[in-house]
Amino acid sequence: MGAKSKAGSRRFANYPRLNPLGIGRDISAADLIDQTFMAYNGGRLREAAQLISKKMLPKNGTVGLTLTGALTPAGLGKSCLIPMMNAGFIDWIVSTGANLYHDLHYGLDMKLYAGSPFLDDLELREQSVIRIYDVLFDYDVLLDTDAFVRRVISGPEFQKPMGSDEFHFLLGKYVHERGRKLKLKDSSVLATAYECGIPIFTSSPGDSSIGMNVAAMALRDSGLTIDPNRDVNQTAAIVYDAKVRGLASSVFILGGGSPKNFILQTEPQIQEVMGIEESGHDYFLQITDARPDTGGLSGATPAEAVSWGKVDPDTLPACVVAYVDTTVALPLLTAYLLTRNRPRKAKRLYDRRDKLLGKLTARYLDIGTVTKIKTGRKVAKRTSAKR
Repeated sequence: MGAKSKAGSRRFANYPRLNPLGIGRDISAADLIDQTFMAYNGGRLREAAQLISKKMLPKNGTVGLTLTGALTPAGLGKSCLIPMMNAGFIDWIVSTGANLYHDLHYGLDMKLYAGSPFLDDLELREQSVIRIYDVLFDYDVLLDTDAFVRRVISGPEFQKPMGSDEFHFLLGKYVHERGRKLKLKDSSVLATAYECGIPIFTSSPGDSSIGMNVAAMALRDSGLTIDPNRDVNQTAAIVYDAKVRGLASSVFILGGGSPKNFILQTEPQIQEVMGIEESGHDYFLQITDARPDTGGLSGATPAEAVSWGKVDPDTLPACVVAYVDTTVALPLLTAYLLTRNRPRKAKRLYDRRDKLLGKLTARYLDIGTVTKIKTGRKVAKRTSAKR
């Protein structure tokens, strides 16, 4: 090989040759991703799968998941989220209330149907059929789910202010009990979270049919209120605990919206507001179709998050944004992880919620201030190494 050829080889030394094998009849989803998803958003999806598998899950790292968009109505709770939760791959969740509300349909064994996005909606309304793009169900599904929620939250254990994680844990307990009576297995994200001790938060408690029913019951003198202050501090406590114990804190973002900000703001809460030195989440993975150039949070990149202290700049090169429909990406990622990674022991963070919050509270009260934070930001030095 001549000098010119050697120089050319050195220029591409950090990049694998693009020369995939032909797809065989019996190839697994994991091998399909590793061997043929080589470029463009296929390449980013391969990087996403490998990021979770090789960096986020090993060494008992803490993984927070966000849910936006109508994922549970499409069945992704049963097909993807529950298997990953049972495998110990998800430690805590921030979800829209709507995803949890529609998860109840499955947990209560109600019927949803694969329909078409091209139906006459006026005709559907006359027939009492609800449409979520191409998912169809009877209006009674909403009414029966509402009735279940109102009946459950009328119980004495709900008559107090509580964080959304406690609310969802208690609600999940009743969904789990109903599922057992109906002889259902692995049918509800809420019920599975209850079984596995996985805390589920919602960043906008009133923005869903669950919140609407809570509000209606307040007119009947219900004592239930969702405490957003507890949620802000509790989520920060989860991240703080992981970091002080030397574990990676990772965020796995499906979509964007309010849950994305809520999970990422845990680091500014620790650094900017509480004045505790920290460097940001270790790994950031987002599956989205949102553009970054509109200035919206949904499309904001991990590089932008570095400027806020939300992401550690030292691990930024490993972070991934894949511009793929979640209904396409999540089943592939789930199959990949269940193939490539062994199950992990559940952290049961819900069981430790008071202890975690107490640890963060003690640190904040020790060094925090009500005046302007005077300590400088701790910024990790850039290195070529990737954790």
